[in-house]
Amino acid sequence: MSETAYIKLVPGSAQQTITVDEIKGLLKEFKENTTKTGHQLSWNYGETAFPYEIKETPEGKGRWFYLQSNVDRYNVILFGVDQEKIVDEENQERIQTYIQITLAETSTYGDKNKANEFCKYLSKKLKGELHLFNGRIMYDYPRK
Repeated sequence: MSETAYIKLVPGSAQQTITVDEIKGLLKEFKENTTKTGHQLSWNYGETAFPYEIKETPEGKGRWFYLQSNVDRYNVILFGVDQEKIVDEENQERIQTYIQITLAETSTYGDKNKANEFCKYLSKKLKGELHLFNGRIMYDYPRK
């Protein structure tokens, strides 16, 4: 059974929309940061913290991509961007962008742990509302 987590870009978020290329850029930034940490520790931490290659198919261009790994205990994580109509507290209808992170049938526990780590990183960077795989919600945006 596949599992899904969401990062919703709410009115308090750093930005209201996001593209697949921006998500790829944030994941590359994550890898660069962990690589720098590894250099400070004299350890190849970048490859351990991000054991994936970013891949995109022609049919998913601009809508979704996936992370593929050849390392033992890791396989695949999918990332997609979409929008939904919601009704807010003032009964106003608006469009809300969200990032969907999906673990495929072939994903491992290692993928789930890495996906949780990436979700938390992206949510903090974007100040989003993170709906984790276990159903819990983390609020990374300033709340009233």
